[in-house]
Amino acid sequence: MSHALTGHNRPQQVIEATHQANKTLATATRQAKYAKMAASPYRFYRGSNHLFWQDVWHDWRFALFGGWPETQTWLQGDAHVYNFGAYGHHDDQVRYGMDDFDDALIGDYQYDVWRLAISVVLDGRENAELDTKAIDKALKKLIKGYCQTLADHVDGKPIHAVTLDTAKGPLKPFMNKVADKQSRARMLEKWTTLGEHKGRQFAERPGKLANLPADVASQLRRLIEQEYQQTLQHAFKESDPHHFRVKDTARRLDAGTGSLGVERYYVLIEGGVEHEHDDIILDIKEQVPPEAFQLMDKSQQQAWRKLFPNEGIRHAAAFHAIAEHPDAYLGWLTMNDKVFSVRERSPFKKDIPTHKLSGGKSYRKLAKQWGEILAREHLRGAQALNQGDATRFAKAVCQRLKGRETQFVEVVSTLAVAYADCTEQDYAVFIDQFLATDSP
Repeated sequence: MSHALTGHNRPQQVIEATHQANKTLATATRQAKYAKMAASPYRFYRGSNHLFWQDVWHDWRFALFGGWPETQTWLQGDAHVYNFGAYGHHDDQVRYGMDDFDDALIGDYQYDVWRLAISVVLDGRENAELDTKAIDKALKKLIKGYCQTLADHVDGKPIHAVTLDTAKGPLKPFMNKVADKQSRARMLEKWTTLGEHKGRQFAERPGKLANLPADVASQLRRLIEQEYQQTLQHAFKESDPHHFRVKDTARRLDAGTGSLGVERYYVLIEGGVEHEHDDIILDIKEQVPPEAFQLMDKSQQQAWRKLFPNEGIRHAAAFHAIAEHPDAYLGWLTMNDKVFSVRERSPFKKDIPTHKLSGGKSYRKLAKQWGEILAREHLRGAQALNQGDATRFAKAVCQRLKGRETQFVEVVSTLAVAYADCTEQDYAVFIDQFLATDSP
Protein backbone atom coordinates (compact mmCIF):
# COMPACT_ATOMS: atom_id res chain seq x y z
CA MET A 1 0.00 0.00 0.00
CA SER A 2 1.36 3.42 -0.91
CA HIS A 3 2.37 5.64 1.99
CA ALA A 4 0.63 8.48 0.13
CA LEU A 5 -2.71 7.08 1.25
CA THR A 6 -2.14 7.98 4.90
CA GLY A 7 -2.22 11.48 6.31
CA HIS A 8 0.18 10.66 9.15
CA ASN A 9 3.35 12.40 8.07
CA ARG A 10 4.72 14.29 11.07
CA PRO A 11 7.85 15.67 9.39
CA GLN A 12 5.76 17.16 6.59
CA GLN A 13 3.29 18.58 9.14
CA VAL A 14 6.14 20.32 10.99
CA ILE A 15 7.60 21.68 7.75
CA GLU A 16 4.28 22.99 6.44
CA ALA A 17 3.21 24.48 9.78
CA THR A 18 6.54 26.27 10.19
CA HIS A 19 6.40 27.65 6.65
CA GLN A 20 2.79 28.77 7.03
CA ALA A 21 3.44 30.55 10.33
CA ASN A 22 6.46 32.47 9.01
CA LYS A 23 5.81 32.98 5.31
CA THR A 24 4.87 36.67 5.66
CA LEU A 25 8.15 37.58 7.38
CA ALA A 26 10.90 39.31 5.45
CA THR A 27 13.71 36.90 4.56
CA ALA A 28 16.20 38.45 6.98
CA THR A 29 13.68 38.44 9.83
CA ARG A 30 12.68 34.86 9.13
CA GLN A 31 16.32 33.78 9.12
CA ALA A 32 16.91 35.59 12.42
CA LYS A 33 13.90 33.88 13.97
CA TYR A 34 14.94 30.47 12.70
CA ALA A 35 18.44 31.03 14.08
CA LYS A 36 16.95 31.66 17.53
CA MET A 37 14.72 28.60 17.27
CA ALA A 38 17.69 26.50 16.19
CA ALA A 39 19.50 27.09 19.49
CA SER A 40 17.76 24.17 21.23
CA PRO A 41 14.55 22.14 21.36
CA TYR A 42 13.19 24.47 24.06
CA ARG A 43 13.89 27.51 21.89
CA PHE A 44 12.15 25.72 19.04
CA TYR A 45 9.19 25.05 21.34
CA ARG A 46 9.01 28.75 22.25
CA GLY A 47 9.02 29.75 18.58
CA SER A 48 6.44 27.19 17.43
CA ASN A 49 3.43 27.81 19.68
CA HIS A 50 1.26 27.41 16.56
CA LEU A 51 2.31 23.75 16.31
CA PHE A 52 1.38 23.07 19.94
CA TRP A 53 -2.10 24.52 19.43
CA GLN A 54 -2.64 22.50 16.26
CA ASP A 55 -1.70 19.36 18.16
CA VAL A 56 -3.87 19.88 21.24
CA TRP A 57 -6.87 21.87 19.96
CA HIS A 58 -9.20 18.84 19.84
CA ASP A 59 -7.37 16.54 22.25
CA TRP A 60 -9.78 14.10 23.93
CA ARG A 61 -7.94 14.24 27.26
CA PHE A 62 -9.50 17.61 28.05
CA ALA A 63 -12.76 15.81 28.79
CA LEU A 64 -11.15 13.85 31.64
CA PHE A 65 -10.57 16.82 33.93
CA GLY A 66 -12.36 19.73 32.30
CA GLY A 67 -13.91 20.59 28.99
CA TRP A 68 -16.84 22.41 30.61
CA PRO A 69 -17.83 26.05 30.20
CA GLU A 70 -17.17 26.42 33.94
CA THR A 71 -13.56 25.21 33.59
CA GLN A 72 -12.72 27.98 31.15
CA THR A 73 -10.82 31.09 32.15
CA TRP A 74 -8.48 33.68 30.70
CA LEU A 75 -5.40 31.75 29.56
CA GLN A 76 -1.90 33.10 29.15
CA GLY A 77 -1.86 31.23 25.83
CA ASP A 78 1.90 30.63 25.67
CA ALA A 79 2.65 29.37 29.17
CA HIS A 80 6.27 28.33 29.49
CA VAL A 81 9.00 28.69 32.08
CA TYR A 82 10.59 31.78 30.53
CA ASN A 83 7.29 33.63 30.34
CA PHE A 84 7.56 33.92 34.12
CA GLY A 85 9.76 36.70 35.39
CA ALA A 86 10.29 39.69 37.62
CA TYR A 87 8.33 42.79 36.69
CA GLY A 88 7.15 46.06 38.18
CA HIS A 89 5.67 49.24 36.82
CA HIS A 90 4.35 52.55 38.06
CA ASP A 91 4.76 51.89 41.79
CA ASP A 92 8.34 50.56 41.37
CA GLN A 93 7.54 47.45 43.43
CA VAL A 94 9.18 44.23 42.24
CA ARG A 95 6.81 41.29 41.65
CA TYR A 96 7.12 37.89 40.02
CA GLY A 97 4.68 36.20 37.69
CA MET A 98 3.56 36.07 34.07
CA ASP A 99 3.81 39.39 32.32
CA ASP A 100 3.30 38.54 28.64
CA PHE A 101 -0.25 38.27 27.34
CA ASP A 102 0.23 38.52 23.57
CA ASP A 103 -1.33 35.06 23.07
CA ALA A 104 -3.94 35.34 25.82
CA LEU A 105 -7.39 33.92 25.11
CA ILE A 106 -10.38 32.38 26.88
CA GLY A 107 -10.33 28.60 27.04
CA ASP A 108 -10.02 25.46 29.18
CA TYR A 109 -7.46 25.78 31.98
CA GLN A 110 -5.62 22.63 30.87
CA TYR A 111 -4.12 24.27 27.76
CA ASP A 112 -1.90 26.41 29.99
CA VAL A 113 -1.16 23.58 32.43
CA TRP A 114 -0.05 21.29 29.61
CA ARG A 115 2.13 23.85 27.82
CA LEU A 116 3.81 24.88 31.06
CA ALA A 117 4.44 21.27 32.09
CA ILE A 118 6.02 20.48 28.71
CA SER A 119 8.30 23.50 29.06
CA VAL A 120 9.41 22.29 32.50
CA VAL A 121 10.58 19.02 30.91
CA LEU A 122 12.46 20.81 28.11
CA ASP A 123 13.95 23.43 30.44
CA GLY A 124 14.86 20.79 33.02
CA ARG A 125 16.72 18.79 30.40
CA GLU A 126 18.51 21.67 28.70
CA ASN A 127 19.14 24.37 31.27
CA ALA A 128 18.88 22.81 34.73
CA GLU A 129 20.48 19.57 33.45
CA LEU A 130 18.19 17.39 35.53
CA ASP A 131 17.83 13.64 35.14
CA THR A 132 14.54 11.89 34.39
CA LYS A 133 13.74 11.26 38.05
CA ALA A 134 14.34 14.89 39.05
CA ILE A 135 12.17 16.15 36.19
CA ASP A 136 9.37 13.79 37.21
CA LYS A 137 9.50 15.15 40.77
CA ALA A 138 9.43 18.74 39.47
CA LEU A 139 6.36 17.97 37.34
CA LYS A 140 4.54 16.54 40.35
CA LYS A 141 5.33 19.66 42.37
CA LEU A 142 4.18 21.91 39.54
CA ILE A 143 0.83 20.17 39.08
CA LYS A 144 0.14 19.70 42.80
CA GLY A 145 0.98 23.36 43.39
CA TYR A 146 -1.61 24.31 40.80
CA CYS A 147 -4.30 22.00 42.20
CA GLN A 148 -3.72 22.93 45.85
CA THR A 149 -3.95 26.64 45.07
CA LEU A 150 -7.35 26.17 43.42
CA ALA A 151 -8.53 24.07 46.35
CA ASP A 152 -7.40 26.77 48.79
CA HIS A 153 -9.48 29.36 46.94
CA VAL A 154 -12.75 27.42 46.75
CA ASP A 155 -13.84 29.39 49.82
CA GLY A 156 -12.89 32.72 48.23
CA LYS A 157 -9.50 33.39 49.82
CA PRO A 158 -7.63 36.48 48.50
CA ILE A 159 -5.47 36.04 45.40
CA HIS A 160 -2.04 37.58 45.99
CA ALA A 161 0.93 38.15 43.72
CA VAL A 162 4.51 37.15 44.63
CA THR A 163 6.32 40.19 46.02
CA LEU A 164 9.64 40.84 47.75
CA ASP A 165 7.88 40.25 51.07
CA THR A 166 6.17 36.97 50.12
CA ALA A 167 8.88 35.42 47.90
CA LYS A 168 10.39 32.17 49.17
CA GLY A 169 12.78 29.47 48.05
CA PRO A 170 14.94 30.29 45.01
CA LEU A 171 12.71 33.30 44.23
CA LYS A 172 13.79 35.16 47.37
CA PRO A 173 17.46 35.78 46.47
CA PHE A 174 16.53 36.29 42.81
CA MET A 175 14.02 39.02 43.57
CA ASN A 176 16.30 40.67 46.12
CA LYS A 177 19.00 40.82 43.45
CA VAL A 178 16.59 42.31 40.93
CA ALA A 179 15.53 44.96 43.45
CA ASP A 180 19.17 45.78 44.26
CA LYS A 181 20.56 45.74 40.72
CA GLN A 182 17.70 47.14 38.62
CA SER A 183 15.84 50.42 38.77
CA ARG A 184 14.18 52.96 36.53
CA ALA A 185 17.37 55.02 36.56
CA ARG A 186 19.49 52.07 35.40
CA MET A 187 16.99 51.16 32.68
CA LEU A 188 17.10 54.71 31.34
CA GLU A 189 20.89 54.69 31.47
CA LYS A 190 20.88 51.47 29.42
CA TRP A 191 18.45 52.63 26.73
CA THR A 192 18.85 56.42 26.62
CA THR A 193 21.36 59.27 26.80
CA LEU A 194 20.93 62.65 28.47
CA GLY A 195 22.21 65.50 26.31
CA GLU A 196 22.82 69.07 27.40
CA HIS A 197 20.73 70.61 24.61
CA LYS A 198 18.33 67.92 23.36
CA GLY A 199 17.60 66.38 26.76
CA ARG A 200 16.98 62.65 27.08
CA GLN A 201 16.85 60.62 23.85
CA PHE A 202 17.29 57.00 22.90
CA ALA A 203 20.87 55.82 22.82
CA GLU A 204 22.51 54.31 19.76
CA ARG A 205 22.14 50.56 20.25
CA PRO A 206 22.90 48.75 16.97
CA GLY A 207 20.93 45.53 16.68
CA LYS A 208 18.52 46.66 19.42
CA LEU A 209 17.22 50.08 18.31
CA ALA A 210 16.96 51.81 14.94
CA ASN A 211 15.94 55.31 13.91
CA LEU A 212 12.47 55.80 12.43
CA PRO A 213 11.68 57.67 9.20
CA ALA A 214 10.46 61.17 9.99
CA ASP A 215 6.89 60.48 8.84
CA VAL A 216 6.55 57.35 11.01
CA ALA A 217 8.04 59.13 14.03
CA SER A 218 5.64 62.03 13.54
CA GLN A 219 2.64 59.71 13.22
CA LEU A 220 3.63 57.78 16.34
CA ARG A 221 4.13 60.99 18.28
CA ARG A 222 0.64 62.21 17.36
CA LEU A 223 -0.99 58.91 18.28
CA ILE A 224 0.69 58.74 21.69
CA GLU A 225 0.04 62.36 22.59
CA GLN A 226 -3.61 62.25 21.50
CA GLU A 227 -5.51 59.08 20.58
CA TYR A 228 -3.79 56.38 22.69
CA GLN A 229 -4.66 58.09 25.97
CA GLN A 230 -8.36 57.49 25.30
CA THR A 231 -7.76 53.73 25.67
CA LEU A 232 -6.29 53.93 29.18
CA GLN A 233 -8.45 52.46 31.91
CA HIS A 234 -7.34 55.01 34.50
CA ALA A 235 -6.80 58.68 33.70
CA PHE A 236 -3.58 60.36 34.77
CA LYS A 237 -3.50 63.60 36.72
CA GLU A 238 -4.88 66.45 34.66
CA SER A 239 -2.55 68.81 36.52
CA ASP A 240 0.35 67.49 34.43
CA PRO A 241 -0.53 68.19 30.79
CA HIS A 242 2.99 67.31 29.63
CA HIS A 243 3.02 63.78 31.06
CA PHE A 244 2.60 62.16 27.62
CA ARG A 245 4.84 64.55 25.71
CA VAL A 246 6.95 62.43 23.35
CA LYS A 247 10.69 63.04 23.67
CA ASP A 248 11.96 60.42 21.22
CA THR A 249 10.97 57.34 19.21
CA ALA A 250 12.81 54.27 17.88
CA ARG A 251 12.19 50.91 16.25
CA ARG A 252 12.81 47.94 18.57
CA LEU A 253 14.82 45.16 16.95
CA ASP A 254 15.51 41.48 17.65
CA ALA A 255 13.17 41.10 20.65
CA GLY A 256 11.56 37.81 21.60
CA THR A 257 11.47 34.48 19.77
CA GLY A 258 7.91 33.59 18.81
CA SER A 259 7.00 37.24 18.30
CA LEU A 260 10.05 38.08 16.20
CA GLY A 261 8.83 39.77 13.03
CA VAL A 262 5.92 41.78 14.43
CA GLU A 263 6.36 45.56 14.32
CA ARG A 264 7.63 47.02 17.56
CA TYR A 265 8.59 50.50 18.72
CA TYR A 266 9.89 52.25 21.82
CA VAL A 267 8.56 55.70 22.65
CA LEU A 268 10.12 57.89 25.34
CA ILE A 269 7.64 60.18 27.12
CA GLU A 270 8.06 62.88 29.74
CA GLY A 271 6.35 61.05 32.60
CA GLY A 272 6.77 63.05 35.78
CA VAL A 273 8.68 66.32 35.90
CA GLU A 274 9.97 66.26 39.46
CA HIS A 275 12.97 63.99 39.00
CA GLU A 276 15.64 63.29 36.42
CA HIS A 277 14.56 59.64 36.05
CA ASP A 278 10.79 60.12 35.77
CA ASP A 279 10.82 59.49 32.02
CA ILE A 280 8.82 56.49 30.81
CA ILE A 281 9.64 54.08 27.95
CA LEU A 282 6.47 52.86 26.24
CA ASP A 283 6.66 49.51 24.44
CA ILE A 284 4.47 49.64 21.31
CA LYS A 285 3.95 46.12 19.93
CA GLU A 286 1.87 44.90 17.01
CA GLN A 287 -0.85 42.54 18.17
CA VAL A 288 -2.11 39.69 15.99
CA PRO A 289 -4.73 37.07 16.84
CA PRO A 290 -3.53 34.34 19.22
CA GLU A 291 -2.52 31.07 17.58
CA ALA A 292 -5.76 29.36 18.61
CA PHE A 293 -7.87 31.86 16.65
CA GLN A 294 -6.97 30.18 13.35
CA LEU A 295 -8.29 26.88 14.70
CA MET A 296 -11.71 28.24 15.68
CA ASP A 297 -14.64 27.62 13.37
CA LYS A 298 -16.41 30.51 11.68
CA SER A 299 -19.05 30.99 14.39
CA GLN A 300 -16.39 30.97 17.11
CA GLN A 301 -14.34 33.55 15.25
CA GLN A 302 -17.40 35.76 14.82
CA ALA A 303 -18.18 35.52 18.53
CA TRP A 304 -14.54 36.34 19.31
CA ARG A 305 -14.57 39.43 17.11
CA LYS A 306 -17.82 40.57 18.69
CA LEU A 307 -16.17 40.40 22.11
CA PHE A 308 -12.89 41.91 20.92
CA PRO A 309 -13.25 44.22 17.89
CA ASN A 310 -9.46 44.32 17.62
CA GLU A 311 -6.49 42.54 19.18
CA GLY A 312 -5.40 45.61 21.15
CA ILE A 313 -8.70 45.48 23.03
CA ARG A 314 -8.25 41.72 23.58
CA HIS A 315 -4.68 42.16 24.88
CA ALA A 316 -5.70 44.93 27.30
CA ALA A 317 -8.71 42.94 28.52
CA ALA A 318 -6.54 39.89 29.19
CA PHE A 319 -3.86 41.93 30.93
CA HIS A 320 -6.37 43.66 33.21
CA ALA A 321 -8.04 40.32 33.93
CA ILE A 322 -5.00 38.21 34.72
CA ALA A 323 -2.47 40.60 36.26
CA GLU A 324 -2.95 41.61 39.89
CA HIS A 325 -1.23 44.94 39.25
CA PRO A 326 -1.91 45.89 35.60
CA ASP A 327 0.37 48.45 34.01
CA ALA A 328 -1.13 51.94 34.37
CA TYR A 329 0.05 52.73 30.82
CA LEU A 330 -1.70 49.70 29.31
CA GLY A 331 -3.67 50.67 26.20
CA TRP A 332 -3.64 50.33 22.45
CA LEU A 333 -3.55 52.24 19.18
CA THR A 334 -4.00 51.67 15.46
CA MET A 335 -1.44 52.74 12.89
CA ASN A 336 -1.49 52.00 9.15
CA ASP A 337 -4.29 49.44 9.59
CA LYS A 338 -2.33 47.53 12.23
CA VAL A 339 -3.23 47.30 15.92
CA PHE A 340 -0.61 47.80 18.61
CA SER A 341 -0.60 47.26 22.35
CA VAL A 342 0.96 50.01 24.43
CA ARG A 343 2.50 49.37 27.83
CA GLU A 344 5.35 50.60 29.96
CA ARG A 345 8.70 48.83 29.61
CA SER A 346 9.27 47.49 33.10
CA PRO A 347 12.46 48.62 34.86
CA PHE A 348 12.57 45.24 36.62
CA LYS A 349 12.05 42.87 33.68
CA LYS A 350 14.20 39.81 34.37
CA ASP A 351 13.94 36.02 33.95
CA ILE A 352 15.24 33.69 36.63
CA PRO A 353 18.31 31.85 35.24
CA THR A 354 17.28 28.23 35.75
CA HIS A 355 20.71 27.00 34.68
CA LYS A 356 22.11 28.54 37.89
CA LEU A 357 19.77 26.69 40.24
CA SER A 358 21.51 24.31 42.63
CA GLY A 359 20.05 20.98 41.57
CA GLY A 360 16.72 19.21 41.62
CA LYS A 361 15.52 20.39 45.04
CA SER A 362 15.73 24.08 44.12
CA TYR A 363 14.07 23.39 40.78
CA ARG A 364 11.20 21.53 42.49
CA LYS A 365 10.58 24.45 44.83
CA LEU A 366 10.45 26.82 41.88
CA ALA A 367 8.21 24.48 39.85
CA LYS A 368 5.74 24.37 42.74
CA GLN A 369 5.60 28.17 42.74
CA TRP A 370 5.08 28.26 38.97
CA GLY A 371 2.05 26.01 39.44
CA GLU A 372 0.73 28.21 42.24
CA ILE A 373 1.22 31.39 40.21
CA LEU A 374 -0.52 29.92 37.15
CA ALA A 375 -3.47 28.88 39.32
CA ARG A 376 -3.76 32.36 40.83
CA GLU A 377 -3.67 33.95 37.39
CA HIS A 378 -6.39 31.56 36.22
CA LEU A 379 -8.44 32.50 39.29
CA ARG A 380 -8.10 36.20 38.49
CA GLY A 381 -9.01 35.49 34.87
CA ALA A 382 -12.13 33.59 35.95
CA GLN A 383 -12.99 36.39 38.35
CA ALA A 384 -13.03 38.84 35.44
CA LEU A 385 -15.28 36.55 33.40
CA ASN A 386 -17.74 35.81 36.22
CA GLN A 387 -18.70 39.18 37.71
CA GLY A 388 -15.93 39.15 40.30
CA ASP A 389 -16.48 35.53 41.39
CA ALA A 390 -13.44 33.23 41.06
CA THR A 391 -14.92 30.48 43.22
CA ARG A 392 -17.16 29.18 40.43
CA PHE A 393 -14.10 28.25 38.37
CA ALA A 394 -12.19 26.86 41.36
CA LYS A 395 -15.14 24.69 42.40
CA ALA A 396 -15.72 23.41 38.85
CA VAL A 397 -12.09 22.32 38.40
CA CYS A 398 -11.86 20.83 41.89
CA GLN A 399 -15.08 18.92 41.26
CA ARG A 400 -13.57 17.41 38.09
CA LEU A 401 -10.38 16.48 40.01
CA LYS A 402 -12.06 15.20 43.20
CA GLY A 403 -10.69 11.80 44.13
CA ARG A 404 -8.60 11.73 40.94
CA GLU A 405 -5.79 14.18 41.73
CA THR A 406 -3.18 11.42 41.41
CA GLN A 407 -4.52 10.44 38.00
CA PHE A 408 -4.43 14.09 36.90
CA VAL A 409 -0.76 14.34 37.92
CA GLU A 410 0.02 11.13 36.03
CA VAL A 411 -1.82 12.16 32.87
CA VAL A 412 -0.23 15.62 32.70
CA SER A 413 3.25 14.29 33.58
CA THR A 414 3.07 11.53 30.98
CA LEU A 415 1.78 13.95 28.35
CA ALA A 416 4.50 16.50 29.18
CA VAL A 417 7.37 14.03 28.85
CA ALA A 418 5.96 12.49 25.67
CA TYR A 419 5.33 15.85 24.02
CA ALA A 420 8.82 17.04 25.00
CA ASP A 421 10.20 13.93 23.25
CA CYS A 422 8.07 14.78 20.21
CA THR A 423 9.36 18.38 20.30
CA GLU A 424 12.93 17.11 20.19
CA GLN A 425 12.05 15.04 17.11
CA ASP A 426 10.29 18.02 15.52
CA TYR A 427 13.34 20.15 16.29
CA ALA A 428 15.55 17.71 14.36
CA VAL A 429 13.19 17.98 11.37
CA PHE A 430 13.28 21.77 11.64
CA ILE A 431 17.09 21.88 11.72
CA ASP A 432 17.35 19.56 8.73
CA GLN A 433 14.76 21.41 6.65
CA PHE A 434 15.05 25.09 7.48
CA LEU A 435 18.38 25.99 8.98
CA ALA A 436 20.45 25.61 5.84
CA THR A 437 17.90 26.39 3.15
CA ASP A 438 15.31 28.72 4.83
CA SER A 439 12.73 27.33 2.41
CA PRO A 440 10.11 24.62 2.70
